[in-house]
Amino acid sequence: MEAADTPRVGAAVRRRRRALDLTLAEMAGRSGLSSPFLSQIENDRARPSMRSLQRIADALGTTAVQLLAASDETRTVDVVRAGDDSGLVREAGIRPVVRGRHQLHALEFVGVHEADREFRHRNDELMYVADGSVEVEADGRVHRLGRGDTLVLSGGVRHRWRSTEAGSRILVVAVGDHVEVLDS
Repeated sequence: MEAADTPRVGAAVRRRRRALDLTLAEMAGRSGLSSPFLSQIENDRARPSMRSLQRIADALGTTAVQLLAASDETRTVDVVRAGDDSGLVREAGIRPVVRGRHQLHALEFVGVHEADREFRHRNDELMYVADGSVEVEADGRVHRLGRGDTLVLSGGVRHRWRSTEAGSRILVVAVGDHVEVLDS
């Protein structure tokens, strides 16, 4: 039996797909995932891996973090325990540490993660290395970070990153895309 606070990412995926007026077949074509698998996800009969969730998010013109945030109700006070079930496959090594729709998103990445994807967020993002090390490519430079180091990226900066040690723990905190950050 699932915990009552397990996110229902399926409803968020379905809402976004319908808002874009896409069929399951069209989303399957965009994501490279099968229509039956997408249907199972939308009906909460299957949990996507983080890689599959990112493919779905790309097909829907959003991010995995936004789908996760949209899948859960906002709480005014919420404690996320280390062992809480995030609704994702644990083997992915990615855990949301903030639930619901807030002005920030936060994910913990554990283990090896590759720089197989470039990111560009509308708003600012902070990366903190709790353990291990990470390599971030941003603004044409490579930044090597170790335990206790922090990197801040302004909104709009293209970047990619990868952990460089198996035991790495990285916390990524980003201002929510639904929050309008104004230049002064």
